[in-house]
Amino acid sequence: MSALPLRRRTLLGGVLLATALGAQAQTGDWPSKPIKLVVAGPAGAGMDIFARMLAAPLQAALKTPIVVDNKAGANSLIGNDAVAKSAPDGYTFLFTPSSAIAINPIVQPKMPYDTLKDLLPVAQVGAGGILLMTSPDTGLRNLADMVAYAKANPGKLLYGTWGNGSTGHLAMEGIKAHYGLDMPHVPYKGTAAVVNDLLAGNLKIAFTDIASPIPHIRAGKLVAIGATGSGRGPALQDVPTVSEQGYKFSADGWYGVFAPGGTPMPIVRRMNEEINKILATDEMKQKFMQQNMLAPTTKSAEQFAATVRSDIEMWQALAKTAKLKIE
Repeated sequence: MSALPLRRRTLLGGVLLATALGAQAQTGDWPSKPIKLVVAGPAGAGMDIFARMLAAPLQAALKTPIVVDNKAGANSLIGNDAVAKSAPDGYTFLFTPSSAIAINPIVQPKMPYDTLKDLLPVAQVGAGGILLMTSPDTGLRNLADMVAYAKANPGKLLYGTWGNGSTGHLAMEGIKAHYGLDMPHVPYKGTAAVVNDLLAGNLKIAFTDIASPIPHIRAGKLVAIGATGSGRGPALQDVPTVSEQGYKFSADGWYGVFAPGGTPMPIVRRMNEEINKILATDEMKQKFMQQNMLAPTTKSAEQFAATVRSDIEMWQALAKTAKLKIE
């Protein structure tokens, strides 16, 4: 009777040892060379700001260079595709916004990769809304002003976003459907181009990311008339959410780190652990709040994967409501 439990313990010990050795074999001496972090947006945009905030302490934690590589365009489709097609060896990761993950599969007619199979969720990096922006000389100061102006000028108030199928595009189409507005969409290749046209007066209204316009808002060169998300941005507490202004839309966007599908899970979990340690520091929380992003919470890779799946369902429902389709 006593030999059977001993045998079971021996077998269990052997399984655990084999598992540990297997994980070690998968990771080896990882990382043993520089890691590329592909940022699916242009330099200076919101996602680039947060990616570089993360890259420096991550480089110190992993004791290897983190090389930031900006690949912008097509609502981050170009950067996402580059990583989806990269070798799953733990030396290429993606930093991309939720719109590129959750919305592209819904609205893009031909996806060059399978989001759920070819991109492996590693870590969520922050959460927050986006900003509804205008220039001071438009006289628009809130959502009601924009709605009234659009109704009085059907088809004449163009709005900009950082791309077809972006969070801003889908959010505004939802607003248009709710209020019955005729506002043509002007897609740009990135937030920086949107902000530049707002500053130049070539664009009256636009959705931008949560962080990059802040210096222009503080200088009085641009006006934020609303924000999406579950709460007011910590750096712009005087800017009400669109939900507070009557349009009930409280979904938060996020940035996320992804790996090519097939990347060994021990590497994914190690990267997740190191990123979460960085996000949990008071210094990083303060930096996020200074950039108008909610203080980051931490999730395991598996919890983040569940967030990705649920957000795809949520945005898909909104896309149907807005009858959004990208040709």
